Amino acid sequence: MEHKIAIITDIHGNYSALKAVLDDIDKDQTTEHIYCLGDLIGIGYETNEVLRLLTSRTDISFVMGNHDEAILDIIAGKEPYSRGKEKVHHKWIAAHIDKEFIPFLDEIPVTLDAVYNDKKLFFVHYHLSDQQVFIPLDKEPTEAKLDEHYRTSTADIVCFGHHHVIHHFKSNGRLYLNPSSLGCNYQPLAAYAVLTIGNQGEVSVAFREVPYDNKEFLLGYKRLNVPDGEYILKGFFGDQHLKYM
Repeated sequence: MEHKIAIITDIHGNYSALKAVLDDIDKDQTTEHIYCLGDLIGIGYETNEVLRLLTSRTDISFVMGNHDEAILDIIAGKEPYSRGKEKVHHKWIAAHIDKEFIPFLDEIPVTLDAVYNDKKLFFVHYHLSDQQVFIPLDKEPTEAKLDEHYRTSTADIVCFGHHHVIHHFKSNGRLYLNPSSLGCNYQPLAAYAVLTIGNQGEVSVAFREVPYDNKEFLLGYKRLNVPDGEYILKGFFGDQHLKYM
């Protein structure tokens, strides 16, 4: 039978964007499962709203993102990867998270595997080193670089996030897919992808952007005095909030 799955990533604490995407996915009753590729929280401040919605469903599988990991480290009393203002921001998120969600976050794996119609899928937030830590962001990825990194992998499809732009590379029979960030965009659009695997193993990808009202979300950075808010708004949302001032 044909299998259709949705790929979401980098929600970044943006409840309105997440709700819009999940509502859009739910309209298509043939989508059988959702894979979330990490960074559920951080950057955006609607931490508990996002986690409450995600944990209310039984049709989503998760992998750990770097922001999720940093916030969990802070909660556990460990030193996170983040430094400076980013660390202050992560501490603020950690201080405001509802403790009921910590066990859920703690149990999220770093990677997942799945098989649909003999196609092997590998899910990860971003590419891992031999030590199983995220490698530095490559802003100029190529098929050759990706093939070299995954040279020992048997996966037919590698799905990842972290870099907030679409990746759609195919090389040596392998597909590399990043649907772009669901929660961070210079426009009020929430991105995700739908992956369809046919009866004979044929693969198609549809990239989707769902419009949503982000006014209150953007204005909330100032209202709540979110640490590093001005930098976040400019760097991840392109100063969209200025039209509301």
